[in-house]
Amino acid sequence: MNHRNVEVRPHLKTVEAYQDPAAWERITEDRRDQLTETLAPLPTAYKEDENSQEAKRFDLLALRLQLGVLEPAPGFDKLRRQVQDIAEALPDPTTLNNPVVARQRELLADLVTDAWWQDVTLPMLEAMRRRVRGLVRLIPKARRGIVYSDFEDELGELTQTELSGLDVGGGWTRFEVKVRTYVRSHADDLSVQKLLRNRQLTSADIDHFSRLFLDSGFGTEKDIERAEEEHGGLGLFLRSLTGLRQDAVTEAFDAFQAGRNLSSSQLRLLKLIIDYVAKNGFMDIGDLYEPPFTCVSPGGPERVFSDAEVDTIEEVLKDIRATAVPRERAAG
Repeated sequence: MNHRNVEVRPHLKTVEAYQDPAAWERITEDRRDQLTETLAPLPTAYKEDENSQEAKRFDLLALRLQLGVLEPAPGFDKLRRQVQDIAEALPDPTTLNNPVVARQRELLADLVTDAWWQDVTLPMLEAMRRRVRGLVRLIPKARRGIVYSDFEDELGELTQTELSGLDVGGGWTRFEVKVRTYVRSHADDLSVQKLLRNRQLTSADIDHFSRLFLDSGFGTEKDIERAEEEHGGLGLFLRSLTGLRQDAVTEAFDAFQAGRNLSSSQLRLLKLIIDYVAKNGFMDIGDLYEPPFTCVSPGGPERVFSDAEVDTIEEVLKDIRATAVPRERAAG
């Protein structure tokens, strides 16, 4: 940002604070609000790299989609899925706090849905190309892959095309992708907030999610039944996709840490537990006897904590899991 800009100057202290990479390591709710409400609207000197390979590849992808609108071809659906893969990969926890990505959050969420592509027009595709092309290079390296386009059109046989997207999955994977993207882009939804903040979900929350996913065309009744059967409930399925807010997991362990002077090895193992739960949504005490936890305590948690402390950790983990299961359903 240009520090001399009249709109930037009143917020210069905040702008300078976020120029430090360390400021982005832990984004609390207050910081998120500060970023979205104060920094994101400010004018930026950022310019897309017009010549980046990722941008050019996305241009080609968009062009093929536009040609597919002019003259429908079998390869259109595959190209659409490639764009949806890219749109799903961008709202990653590591990029959501990037103002450039945040500004396009609604569009990215829409692209993942089939509704956006219904009767899509050339102007819609062109606007999408312009807004997304500069973001593709921001996809986390761990999620980059090669998307293959080997269909035929008026240009002749098209060969392998490298894109910073994800490998295309089947129907079940598509259901997971749509659900994950919805949750990430609708943090203002009360049920989503409860899901991410380790607050107790109710049957009304679960019914809300089920209706939403069906009405939006994210999946079918069979998809929801499969999620419930494989994960022990829709709430646990959602939690496994979204994880938990880091501060919510830390808060869950506050009582455990209170009044204890933890050693460095105890702190290291506890941080690993908190990080794991934040990423995966929940865990069982038995996981502590497997990697990555055995890298810190090869003999199990009892080598670091007392038996009583391990029991307390187990209770905290059970409580975290329980918040994803409505009490009335757990009792049943």
